[in-house]
Amino acid sequence: MSRHRVVMVASSYPRFPGDTVGTFMEPIAHGLAARGHEVHMVLPWHPRWTRGAREGDVHFHLFRYAPHPAFNRFGYAGALDADVRLRLRAVAAAPLALASGWRLARRVARDVGATVMHGHWVVPGGAIAAAAAGNRPLVVSLHGSDVYVAERHAPARHAARWVFRRAEVVTACSDDLRSRAVGLGAAADRSFTIPYGVDTQRFRPDPAARTRMRDAWRVRDEAEVVIAAGRFVRKKGFEYLIDAIGRLAPGRPRLVLVLAGAGDLDAELRQRASARGIADRVIFPGLLPQDEIGPALAAADVVAVPSVRDDAGNVDGLPNVVLEGLASGTPVVAFPAGGIGTVVRDGVTGLLVPERDVDGLAAAIARLLDDRALARELGGAARRWAETDASWASTAAAFERAYDRACRAEGVAAP
Repeated sequence: MSRHRVVMVASSYPRFPGDTVGTFMEPIAHGLAARGHEVHMVLPWHPRWTRGAREGDVHFHLFRYAPHPAFNRFGYAGALDADVRLRLRAVAAAPLALASGWRLARRVARDVGATVMHGHWVVPGGAIAAAAAGNRPLVVSLHGSDVYVAERHAPARHAARWVFRRAEVVTACSDDLRSRAVGLGAAADRSFTIPYGVDTQRFRPDPAARTRMRDAWRVRDEAEVVIAAGRFVRKKGFEYLIDAIGRLAPGRPRLVLVLAGAGDLDAELRQRASARGIADRVIFPGLLPQDEIGPALAAADVVAVPSVRDDAGNVDGLPNVVLEGLASGTPVVAFPAGGIGTVVRDGVTGLLVPERDVDGLAAAIARLLDDRALARELGGAARRWAETDASWASTAAAFERAYDRACRAEGVAAP
């Protein structure tokens, strides 16, 4: 194993312990640090940032860019309205943020003697890392919305193509995302899928959580609880889940939906539940801190992940919640959008339903609620899969191999 000094450029990272923004970035950074690498994160400043300058071998370098607080719309899931349209303030802030990020990334790379640059999200992180890399090897990782923006907007598309030409290695969290990147210009023989991992200690079967969380939700122990969690944006598909619960509700008086999250569609989703006559059956607990998501998933009878490719073409790469649901041992029902179908194996680790099929989603939920033996079998198989095949340690090892490959391609001697 070669020890690398990595400068990671990203537009999102948990700003404080328990933050739900960019959660996968933290285990990626710390997983690589645990393997002996020195990791320097270059990130946009945010008013809610509370972390120190260093956590172990992970160092944080923040760049300021906004001339006015109202323009703090760069990164941290603040650039897109409902994950569909770019916000004008984010577009206005982009030139200043890109320039500030480039200056800081270049300086950090020089000062620490970086052996590899790693850009997260092809735009903007990949573009900043590519501009700041100089003659250093470049790895670019794709996470979903970045590829969507490049597909829909010509300036971002041109920037992405330039980054792909410059990168020695491109990684994606799902095969779907990788193939879309190849369509944008990434070299197929230098592009690889590295799925996210899951913390199987934080997300696990937890019988004690059932009473605790149900008390918090004010539902009885015998209630049939379906849970879904995520940002309230189009690609999460929560409207289809509300419709499915609405169809099941008349025949299932104990059925309850817990819809955990927040976002641009909050009022719309509440109105939809009311229009379907199930306002009293849908609990909106808000955005749960990371430490509460695991117990919430374990307390439910079914985890639903109704992600879709939305009407604008955006789709999740691989939602964290699907891996977290599998690790929790609670049976999962999902649409196979993006990378979901690669980890939820229909009839083995969960149930898959065609995208936007409300009747199919309702039937799958009812099947898991009625056949508890099947629910236990699927939940147990999913838990075993998560423990053996979905660790963050294996994800970190895959990124390490990507760094070594990038160094060989660039003709740089490994440190």
